[in-house]
Amino acid sequence: MEISRKDLIGNNSAKDEVVRSRTKDVIVDSSTKDEVVDRSIKDVIVIIPAFNEEKSIGYVITDIPREKVIEVIVVNNGSDDRTAEVARNAGATVLTETRKGYGSACLKGIEYARTLHPEPTIAVFLDADYSDSPGEMPEILKPIREGIADMVIGARVPGKREPGSMMPQQIFGNWLATRLMRLIYGVHYTDLGPFRAIRFATLNRLGMIDTNFGWTVEMQIKAARMNVPFREVPVSYKNRIGVSKIAGTVSGTVKAGYKIIYTILKYSRK
Repeated sequence: MEISRKDLIGNNSAKDEVVRSRTKDVIVDSSTKDEVVDRSIKDVIVIIPAFNEEKSIGYVITDIPREKVIEVIVVNNGSDDRTAEVARNAGATVLTETRKGYGSACLKGIEYARTLHPEPTIAVFLDADYSDSPGEMPEILKPIREGIADMVIGARVPGKREPGSMMPQQIFGNWLATRLMRLIYGVHYTDLGPFRAIRFATLNRLGMIDTNFGWTVEMQIKAARMNVPFREVPVSYKNRIGVSKIAGTVSGTVKAGYKIIYTILKYSRK
């Protein structure tokens, strides 16, 4: 059964519902009335998983350079605060994903993006906590635009990280995961950073399935196995607004670390 964009957005009020009329490659979005989206110029979809990020999500959306962006999609992943309201007021399309998990939210955003006609050329993912710097998106997109990569990872290099923005266990876990991938898959990544871009056609070929902590590493492993050309681009990394749901707790850190290592080893047996 074909899933419509209306089904994915959900039963929002008529004010919030996105209804589009199409004339060739030009789409008129009735949620903004006067805005005309020229698909020959705008070819990027931005997907932001969000869970209780009312204090930060507005800043994230506002800072995104919109010249090439078709739509900013915020996937509300079970928030019990004003995340959805703030995101909608900032101009994002808000989807609801009731299945908890970072990967579940990303998959929901991808499912929605597939309903766009034509499909976007590039998908960008970033976090909702304002630790990433959305203004650096053109640098993330550049290797894809230049035809030298199909996937770009924003590398949170030491010189561009704010002190305290990554916990010691995150830094060690990142090093261990990338080292294991180098040993097992022969690919030299230095980071599992959430700020990334990938050609949408390539993303579809990867067949992403992880619903939680293994999402980023699954993408990188599958890309390596398929010999997808990639680049890493140094990006800034700030102290997030609010408390991390993963690195901010012992249980979250342990669960994330276990799932990442499990995912790396799982695909080595296939």
